Parts: sequence; C-alpha cells; structure tokens
Amino acid sequence: MRHHPARRPALGPLTPHARRLTALARTARFRLERATAGRGTGPTALLPPPAHLSLRGSRTLNLALAAPVPDLRAAELLISRGHRRFRVPLAVERDTDGRPLLTATVTLRDALEAPSAAGPQGAPATPAPLLSEGVWRLAVATSGADGRVRRRGLALAEGGAPPPGPTAPHAPNPRTGTLIRVVRCRGGRAAVQVTRSRPRAELVRFVPRGDGITVYGRVVAGPRERVLAGWAARAVRRRDGLVAPVELAWDGDRFSFALPLDAMAGADPGQWVWEFRVGELGLGRRLTDVRDLPAAFPTPFRLVALPGGRLVRAHPHLTASGAFAVTCLDITKETA
Repeated sequence: MRHHPARRPALGPLTPHARRLTALARTARFRLERATAGRGTGPTALLPPPAHLSLRGSRTLNLALAAPVPDLRAAELLISRGHRRFRVPLAVERDTDGRPLLTATVTLRDALEAPSAAGPQGAPATPAPLLSEGVWRLAVATSGADGRVRRRGLALAEGGAPPPGPTAPHAPNPRTGTLIRVVRCRGGRAAVQVTRSRPRAELVRFVPRGDGITVYGRVVAGPRERVLAGWAARAVRRRDGLVAPVELAWDGDRFSFALPLDAMAGADPGQWVWEFRVGELGLGRRLTDVRDLPAAFPTPFRLVALPGGRLVRAHPHLTASGAFAVTCLDITKETA
C-alpha cells in the first residue's frame, strides 16, 4: 500500500497579516529616519554631488569629491547617526584637469559582525565603521588655510534606476544578511541605510549522488541554536500544499537533510514541484546580488535509484524568486 505524506501543519503564531504589519511598520520607521536625516539641508548646507559615490558589495564605500575650498589643510568624511560618529580621512588627489579631488575608500562593517582584532601578520587592523540598523548621515569636514572648520552634507543627485545588468546594485552581507546601501534623504542629502535581514533559511549547496540528494543550508538572523535544534523541516508540494516530512540534522545554525524522494515521487502519479521549509522559513538562495538565478545557476536533471528499487528523475533548481525547488517523477515503469 502506497504511503501518502501528511497534510500541511497549522501555521505558526505569526500570521501573514502580522508579518505584513511588521514590514509596514519597519518601512515607516526608515522613512522617518531618512526624513530626519535630511533636515536642515538648505542650499548652503550641502556640497555639490560628488564625482563618484558608490557602495560596492554592500561593504566598500568609494567617494571622490571636488575639493570644496582652496588651500585645504585637512578633510575627513563623517558618518553619523544620533550621537555616534565615525571619521574617515580624505586623501587629496588631482583630477584629470588638475583640480584637487578628495577621495576615500572605506569598508563599512555590519554591527552584527565581530571585527578582526589584527590585520595581516599581526599588524593592527584599520578601524572600520561598525554600523547598526538605521540611517547614517554623510558629511565632509574641511579645514582651510585660515584654520576654519566647516561641516557640510553631501548632496546626492536624483537619478533614475541603473541600467539592468546581471547583478543588482546592492548586495546583502552573505554572512549576516544585512543590506547596506546609499540613499537620498529629504532635501537631496546622501546617507547610508543599514537594514538587518529578517530570519532566512539560506541554501548553501546540494550534493547529488546515485542514491539520493543531500541539501546543506544555514539559518540567517534566526533564534538561538538551542531553539533551532527543535525546528523541523518538510517538503511542500506546490500544487496543493501536500507535505512530506524531512529528517533534519543540525550543527549550530547549519543544517542538512536528504531529499525525501521516495515520499515525494510516490505521493501521486505524475510530475510535481516541491519546495522546502525549515521551521516556518522557506529555503532558498536570496543573499545574493544575482538577478536571474535560474540562468546563473543552471542544474541538470538527476536519475536517482532509491533503495527499494524505484528510479526517480529529479531536478533540483532555483526559481526566479530564489526559492529552492525540486521537480521529481517516478520513471520506474518507463525503464522496466
């Protein structure tokens, strides 16, 4: 007698409506912070838009700015939020036309990361701003020949969306999931917005074998390890929510499981698509800047011989939304 997987269990305590309300409240908080960061930015309070301002890989901030005053003695970039402030020295270079240009390259670190205590060969590491979630203002402090110090914000030109390409303009931190990006506040002031990741089940890799496929992943921004140890996983059929239990193994915040291909392919005749949940988190690869995941990570079909003698054709793949899915079909009769 063929075993049918159990039906989908009840939802957790956080309903979809509650999740939407939480997301709306968070968006409103960021809008308020950006409005606050843009206050007091009249025509004389901002420097003209820099020649270059970018954030590469959600970590490396690059700035090139025409020197705002002649005969500079010193200049630094200020990154501030509330009473917290980081100072980054600005170097003086020459533009192609010979005019002085202020430049800086600095690594912005997620406050959830533990900064390295030492650089290469035991040398002290270069201090890097540790940014917590919120909106951080950007300003430039300059000291002229007269000794006067002036602090002005950086203007950010209002432009359209960048041309489409293979990667997105911003990428989350692959370890913590935090997203850091340059934003434009009220009045045109440039700022850096730090957004922590919501809990995610992130696919690390899957390993196909002749008798099965093993999946490896990790939970990002999730609860403590002792809570994770009590989480279960399941395969969910996309068509109707039919569930196949998954035997999950934990190692800290990392997990692994073998695809329950016997239950998936034996649930009903035909070919079906299954997705996976760890606890209440959908498994996928989303901490990436790749726009077209199926094209960037193509995967072939696999033939798997199950211990009971059945032969299954399985296609593990990533969907356009980043979800990890498996299409499977029992082909035992076709090959008999």
